[in-house]
Amino acid sequence: MRLEAMAVKFPHVEGHPNRVSFEGVLTVVNAASDKAPAGARGHRVMLTREAAETALPTLLGMAVDYRPGWDGHDSRRKIGLLTEADLIGQRLVVRGYLYARDFPEVAQAIKAHSPGAMGMSYELADARVEDLRAEIWKLTRVTFTGAAILLREKAAYRATSFRMAS
Repeated sequence: MRLEAMAVKFPHVEGHPNRVSFEGVLTVVNAASDKAPAGARGHRVMLTREAAETALPTLLGMAVDYRPGWDGHDSRRKIGLLTEADLIGQRLVVRGYLYARDFPEVAQAIKAHSPGAMGMSYELADARVEDLRAEIWKLTRVTFTGAAILLREKAAYRATSFRMAS
């Protein structure tokens, strides 16, 4: 197992009402998506490990968003912040904070879903595809611009997860 990691450290503030930590698997690397993500013109995608490693710094400080119905992205509904990104084996694990006091209905909705029901999805810019004619697009370079929390069944990668601290 190889581990690559980056983090922005915030001081721990016991019981902070607006900073609820979370952890999630944003994606898996070197594996084809289970279905085509938005923006991929119907193609499944595979994020290479090398592209993910290079792009880890672009995750830090990016926002986490959601869409009512938990079925996609809405970059104008930012509810949290990514502070850490680790490549652990094939999993790209992220950690951060949700603004639970600012968005109490969102925090409650996440808690109301059954354990394991929530997943994540990445948001990209400047993606380079090795061969646009390929059935599965191999992403060789990306810039992460954020992440979304959604139902795992709606995510392009079913191996994603999301868990908010209680």
